[in-house]
Amino acid sequence: MAAKATVRVTQTGSPIGRRADQRQTLVGLGLNKIGRTKVLEDTPSVRGMINKVAHLVRVDDDQK
Repeated sequence: MAAKATVRVTQTGSPIGRRADQRQTLVGLGLNKIGRTKVLEDTPSVRGMINKVAHLVRVDDDQK
């Protein structure tokens, strides 16, 4: 069974003063504090969420 591709997402910006949907997207990604990192499955829906808050996160592609 092949390993699924993952992506490491780290919050770098504050959601203070941002639209509510951007704050909710960060929570949906499992991020809610600056410096918090999550490893997520690399799917189109996750990529869409990342694109929505690209100015608040750093993305590193995991090599697996």
